Amino acid sequence: RLEATCGRARAGLLQTAHGAVETPAFMPVGTAGAVKAVTPRDLLDVGAEIILCNTYHLHLRPGDDRIARIGGLHRFTGWHGPILTDSGGYQVFSLASRRVLSEEGVRFRSHLDGQAHMLTPETAVEVQARLGSDIAMVLDECIAWPADRDQARRASERTHRWARRSRERFVALTGGHQTGDVVVSTPGQAQFGIVQGGAHPDVREWSARETVALDFEAYAIGGLGVGEPAPVM
Repeated sequence: RLEATCGRARAGLLQTAHGAVETPAFMPVGTAGAVKAVTPRDLLDVGAEIILCNTYHLHLRPGDDRIARIGGLHRFTGWHGPILTDSGGYQVFSLASRRVLSEEGVRFRSHLDGQAHMLTPETAVEVQARLGSDIAMVLDECIAWPADRDQARRASERTHRWARRSRERFVALTGGHQTGDVVVSTPGQAQFGIVQGGAHPDVREWSARETVALDFEAYAIGGLGVGEPAPVM
């Protein structure tokens, strides 16, 4: 909900299954389920309203199945406010020497023990459903800067195809259909689509239109912070 404006700046209120977040928000990073060196009480004391946890790392250790069995991330972390989880895509992108990208998804080897894993748009949705975050991100293809227009377009088109698959799986899970062995730890989880396109305005505009057409709960601006100079970003 839009609360106030000042020029092009906006202040809003984002409602989630575990409470409200005032935007813009400072979101501490709790990669493996804990913000290093501080407790959940400390986070509340400094005014934090939402934290970010890392799907890739939690999937590998201690495992999303185990977290689901104890009631989801909120019980696992001791943080009872809103939680956002990424899809794991950026971590796989950053481990380029350990992964192979295909239309199906990303095959990679764990940085912990070298074991092979397959991350698809559907499994990224399922892992985050088990984790029980309030906001789940779709799996996208993140490309490094510099990337020419053709590279950015191809990655954006694949991201869109993956986003469609992600949305279909999410709707099936949250609607109570085809759940199989997937535990939905947080009813009311929201799914965010991600806009890609690198530093190419026309590709970004195309990506934004196509992503919004899939009717996610909200949308993230992706494809930045991957090496481009600050003025380009």
